[in-house]
Amino acid sequence: MSAKDNAHSMTLTRIYDAPVKAVWDAWTDPKQVAQWWGPRGFTITTHAKDLRPGGFWKYTMHGPDGVNYPNNTIYYEVEKYSRLVYDHGGSDNTPPLFRVTATFKEIAKDRTELKMTMAFASAQVLAESKKMIKAANGNSTWDRLAEFLDKGSTGKEKFVINRTFDTPITTMFEMWTNPKHFSKWLAPTGFDMHFIRADIKPGGSSFYYMSNADGMKMFGRAEYLEVKSPNRIVYTQQFADENEKISRHPMAPTWPATMLTVVTLAEEGPHQTRVTVEWEATGSVTPEELDTFIKGRAGMTMGWTGSFDKLEEYITKI
Repeated sequence: MSAKDNAHSMTLTRIYDAPVKAVWDAWTDPKQVAQWWGPRGFTITTHAKDLRPGGFWKYTMHGPDGVNYPNNTIYYEVEKYSRLVYDHGGSDNTPPLFRVTATFKEIAKDRTELKMTMAFASAQVLAESKKMIKAANGNSTWDRLAEFLDKGSTGKEKFVINRTFDTPITTMFEMWTNPKHFSKWLAPTGFDMHFIRADIKPGGSSFYYMSNADGMKMFGRAEYLEVKSPNRIVYTQQFADENEKISRHPMAPTWPATMLTVVTLAEEGPHQTRVTVEWEATGSVTPEELDTFIKGRAGMTMGWTGSFDKLEEYITKI
């Protein structure tokens, strides 16, 4: 939720490292939209599309469980490279779920701000829809768009995930750079994190382990490339043994040896911060390792979602 939400609507903002035309085309070209639309694990089939005021987009979403979801989008405003207004989520037998106003704005060369406002019939419908969107990882749709655009411009395979938190950006930066806080929430659900050494600054490094109730321990190390207050942290991370010797993922031997993590923090209001995490394999990466990474995006979404849930809860207690 953003600071501009009201009782009947919610607003989502994303910044993409791509020109407005590329973002617009990815959104409106059926061939492109088929590669990213929907939560992770979903695919779509477009049956017909008429992109104009009074036009429509008729498509079916296919869930990972095999369930199909028919959708009829009705367009009310279409301003090329600038603005779309449409009803979303209806079908031949059901009314639309909400009305979307999407704006596309160039904020720098080859950078686009996408802002979506979703207006619902009532506050109750909004609350119910938020639960449904969270349960389906609906916001991963816009993360998949970021991955699609980045691959189109750089050829790289990335994993992207966003979450907005009700906390100031200075507090969020502290959550990522103070080991006392960092260790309380980053580990996957069911694991605790313990720093053996932590020097979170440019050129610094950390050595840590994560453990669960069954006595399993996973050691890891990180090297910090950038730590810029209040909005950017960049580091590499690797699995290691208890002597800090580089090793492989204990449960996935073909997982890439070195991952690059880029964390970007952005203010969405006086007391709200959007966190964007970008993850990619770096260094010498084999085709098999890259394939493991690509196929692991659903699991990465689950892992980071669990960590973000822990962070959200932790923030309310400090």
